This record gives sequence, structure tokens and C-alpha cells, in this order.
Amino acid sequence: MFDYDAAFSRNIGWVTEAEQAILRGKRIAIAGMGGVGGSHLLTLTRLGIGAFNLADFDRFEIQNFNRQAGAGLSHIDQPKVEVMSAMARDINPELDLRCFPAGVDEDNLAEFLDGVDLYVDSLDFFALDIRNKVFAACAQRGIPAVTAAPLGMGAALLVFMPGAMTYEEYFRMAGHDEEEQALRFMLGLAPARLQLSYLADDTRVDFNARKGPSTPMACELCAGFAGTYALKILLQRGAVPVAPRGIHFDAYRNRLSTTWRPGGNDNPLQRLGLFVARRMVMAKAAASPPAAPRARAVERILDLARWAPSGDNEQPWRLQIVADDHVVVHAHDTRDWCVYDLDGSSSQLAVGALLENVAIAASAEGMAVSCERRPDTPDNAPQFDLRLRTDPAIEAHPLLPFVRARTTQRRPLSTRPLSAAQKRALEEAVGEGYRVLWLEGGERRSMAGLLFRSAHIRLTTPEGYEVHRRNIEWGARFSEDRLPELALGVDWLTRRVMRWALGSWRRVQNLNRFAAGTWLPRLQMDLLTGLRCAAHFVIVAERPLDSVQACVDGGRAMQRFWLEATRQNLQFQPEMTPLIFARYAATGVDFTVVEKERELARRVANDLAGLLGADTDPRCRVYMGRVGFGPTPTSRSVRPPLETLLVDGGE
Repeated sequence: MFDYDAAFSRNIGWVTEAEQAILRGKRIAIAGMGGVGGSHLLTLTRLGIGAFNLADFDRFEIQNFNRQAGAGLSHIDQPKVEVMSAMARDINPELDLRCFPAGVDEDNLAEFLDGVDLYVDSLDFFALDIRNKVFAACAQRGIPAVTAAPLGMGAALLVFMPGAMTYEEYFRMAGHDEEEQALRFMLGLAPARLQLSYLADDTRVDFNARKGPSTPMACELCAGFAGTYALKILLQRGAVPVAPRGIHFDAYRNRLSTTWRPGGNDNPLQRLGLFVARRMVMAKAAASPPAAPRARAVERILDLARWAPSGDNEQPWRLQIVADDHVVVHAHDTRDWCVYDLDGSSSQLAVGALLENVAIAASAEGMAVSCERRPDTPDNAPQFDLRLRTDPAIEAHPLLPFVRARTTQRRPLSTRPLSAAQKRALEEAVGEGYRVLWLEGGERRSMAGLLFRSAHIRLTTPEGYEVHRRNIEWGARFSEDRLPELALGVDWLTRRVMRWALGSWRRVQNLNRFAAGTWLPRLQMDLLTGLRCAAHFVIVAERPLDSVQACVDGGRAMQRFWLEATRQNLQFQPEMTPLIFARYAATGVDFTVVEKERELARRVANDLAGLLGADTDPRCRVYMGRVGFGPTPTSRSVRPPLETLLVDGGE
């Protein structure tokens, strides 16, 4: 038997028994039962509110799972208002609920607000027209209105009280199109903009598609905000910040900001913010045309496989879909211009990573993949036939979730050592025919020195300069075909110096000659990162990498190792230049016109042999890098849409 007093007795102390009785007699209207609305309803129900008017026309879908209180497998395709009503009644079966399953609109707005003591806004961010009308109706009827917006990992609160500044007076929506209204709503909600500093991927914010990222924490914080101020308003106790004042709390930033914008969006600071926001939205819209939908399994497989790593995000391949079960990979190497691609081996390792990704991605479709190189294709442009076949025994590969998550962290990491279980998992990931050498503890210092010396070659040769000049996208946080500036792993000053210097080879020479130009980047990108990690590693093959196929197979082992590191929540950075320069020294190839740097390469080769042991054949070294514990990078190389990687052709 339900007992209201017993159910909500633990509220007493923060509210009095008389105040709890007042809350029981109040009616709150909530428009929207999604991300914040469902949490609002459940929080306010547990507060002991006795009556609600609830509106929502939508149904739950899988995209709601990350944040919406009622979203789950048992509620897929069920009306949100019905699911949330049932969940609320499971807390308080005595609730007086009036439901509006068609949502709220002009025709039922009066009924939706009838008898309401407080309106709590939970409409979708982009439902601007009806939101404007609901708030206008609240102002006309003298109903207090609260909006708590989920922003990043925080929440922003605005309160509109009878007789004070109205929603329209604050946001100034009248006469503007939907895009401008969306900008005004966003900036008006959060003048402090606390959430923007840690947005990891701004490509996920799409005003045109009416989509944006969200977190469950923000929705729950909103419910706490709304519940608190609902209590204060309904019980008429405690200070309430009324618009144009607002509150923005961000848990990620550990920040609480109280804002005051007299005139709302007509405030000069807001006008400036709107101007900047418009420019950013326009630039993004111009640079990011919507991609065409892809439905075929082969396209889904390739769309995931394209996230394979390659040197400086070069992506030395094009993909040809011959049939639903047949793909041709047209590979090419960069040996003709890239000093880091000796005999095309670096590109061939990358192709191996791509092929491993294809096999992993195919497992999600219940398919197996066979791969065969076309024998009549040259080493610098090999082609591979991939055949897909359905296999009921195939299960999703355990590394599948980490294909897109895999990235490179060029910042210093923790020196906390790897556990035995983590090292064992990484060693098993490379598979038969390969082993892993670990350089840990005091060996990190020797490795850091080796990287520091190797970097001198990289930064003082014209051959290296040409690669760096070509493969860095300055001013970018993400890059589809190069290395973005913000992923370089150096501070602002060093990036500025590097950008200026790479304007010409003469600048590089003068900087190196007169201002010790290599020291800043080498200290940050090589020495410090070499010291600050859990371990360095070298993947070694049982047989020499003396053919295209051997390099491709080595690349597949490398990709499994990298994905397993991601699975272990480890950060990863390739450290290939010592291997590459040591190979140049071993083969006697004059990779640079600078004799002093060729001699340094020979020293690097000797030092590396000393570190790895005399029994480690230089021809068997597949890959080298470092791993450790640390934050996931917020800047990274991404990939162009699959359409740009596809080529036409027949069998």
C-alpha cells in the first residue's frame, strides 16, 4: 500500500512537513520528455510534487540511450510521454497526470498551462517556435518559467518570473530566422560559455542538421538545478536569480559562473558574441557539406576501415568497390618525396593496418575477408583483391569498438608502469611470428636521448623540411589529410616559431644556426615525451621485412597492438624515425645531402642496436613507439569522407 508521507519522509528536514504538503498540492507543466524532461519529471516526482501536465509527441530510439531517463531496450519505439508517466507513477501512484501525447502546440497551449503553478522547459533545443510561444503564454498568464539547459558536462539556468524581464525581452527572437534564433538561444543560455573549452570534436555540432553532442551528467545536473529552483519558487523561500541574471555550473571545469546581461541579447557583449558565432557557423557550413547516406555492408566496412593510421595522415590508398563482395585496394607509397618512406615500407605498414581494419570491420557484418595481392602490380603501387563472404560463425571482433577511438598522443604521459596483464595482452595482440621488446625503467632515459638525437636529423635536413612543410595543417584542431597543428604536442610559442620557420628553408637554416632552433621542438616532442611514458616498445618479426607482403603483414600486427593498447585505455605514440634512419645507415643509402646528419644516422643505428641487443636483426624491426597512461588527445587527424577515397573501375 502506497503512503505519500512515508515515501517522501526523507525530504523532511530540508523542507518542513507543511512545505511538503504545499509541494504535494502543486502542478508543474513539463514540455518534452527526452534528455532533460524525463529527469526533471522523476526528480520533481521524488520531491513530492503531486500533479503534472506532460507533453511529448516523440518515441524512444536507440540514439536516446546516452542521456534520456526512459531510454532502454524495453522502451524502444514506445511513446515517451507514456513511458515517463509510468515511471513517475511507479514512484507515486497517486500522481495527477494530464498527458499531451501529440506534444504542445498553439491549439492545446491554453489547456497545457491550465492550473499550472510552474513551467519547466524541456523542449528540444531546436524547437524554437513553440518554445517562444510557451514562454510568451507563461508571461501572459503570470506563470513562473524555468529553463535548465544541458551544456557539455554542466548546466545553465535561467528563471523568468511574472512582472520581471520576459523570455522575449531577454533572447530577442522576434524577426529572426531559425538559425539566428538558435544562436541567440545558445548564447543567451550560457553567456559564460564554460563548456566550449573542452568540446572534443566540434564537427559534431551541426546547426543545419539540428544535432549536437550531449552527456547524461548534464541532464542530471539540469534536473538538480530545476528541482532546486522549483522548490524555491513554489515555497517562496530563498533567493532566485531572475533574468537577466543566470547561473552556469560546469562540473568538468570545476566552475560556477553567475551571469548578468542587462538587455539580454541586446547587451554589447552578447552582440559581439553573436557576431563571432555567426562567422564560425558560416565557415563550418561552407567547409562541411552533408555526406550522402550509405547503407550497403561493403560501404559500412570501408567507412570504418578508412580510420587506419598512416604516416602524417597520408592515407596511401584508394578503394574500389567492384561488387558487394569484392573490393580492390589501390595502394601507393611516398618514397619519391617522403624521406620517412624508405623503399615504401612505411606506406606498406599503413596498408597492412588498413587491411586489418577491413577484417575487423567485416566481423561486425558477420563476414570473413580473404586478401590477395595482384602479382602483376609494382611494389610502389601494389593492388589487393579483398573478397567478402558471409560466415555465420563470425562474431564481432573484440577490437572492433576501438578502430575509430585509436589515436596518437604526442604529449607527456604518466610514468606509471604497465601491469603484467597489460603487457601480456599487448604481446598476444601482435600474433604469431612477432614479439615485443620492452624498454622500461632506466631504459626510458636512453631511449629519450636516442629520440632527441634522431630528431636533430629530422629538423636539420632539407629532405625532412619538405615533408613537414607539406604535411602540417596550421591553425587546425582536426585534419582530414594532414597532421593538425594542435596535435603536434608542443606549446603555443613553439608552434608559432615552427610555423614561421617552415615558411622557407632559409628560415630554418638561420634559426638552427643562430638561435638553436631545434631545441624547443626536440625538448618537447622527443626528450620530454621519451622520458614521460610507461614504456617504449619495439615489435620484432621472426623474418626480415624484405618484401611488400612482409611489410603489409607487419602493419597488420602493428594495428592489432595499437588497438589493444586503446582497449587497455593506454595512450600511444609512434616513434619510427630512429628505425628509419638506422635502416638508411644499414643500407648505405644517402637519404640527405647533409653529411653530418648521415653520420648522426650511423650513430643512431649503433645506439639503437645497443639498446635492442645484438641478436635483434635490424631488418626484422617492424614498429617502435611508446605507451602510457594519460588523457585522450582533443586534437587529432581525422579522415575524409569515404566518397573521396573511392575510385571507379571494373574487374
